[in-house]
Amino acid sequence: MAKKKKLVCRDWTTADIKELKAHSKARTPVVKLAKMTKRTEGALRQKALVLGFGLGHQR
Repeated sequence: MAKKKKLVCRDWTTADIKELKAHSKARTPVVKLAKMTKRTEGALRQKALVLGFGLGHQR
């Protein structure tokens, strides 16, 4: 039987949110942002949606 990956849910700090907004304005690709922040693309997009701004270079 294949092992499942353990889901790690890290809290968003105010610094993380500021960084996310800065990358939103810079239109950084989500794939690159996911690698830099060590979060999934879905987590980044979901947080941006909750905060009310777009994410990625194609909006």
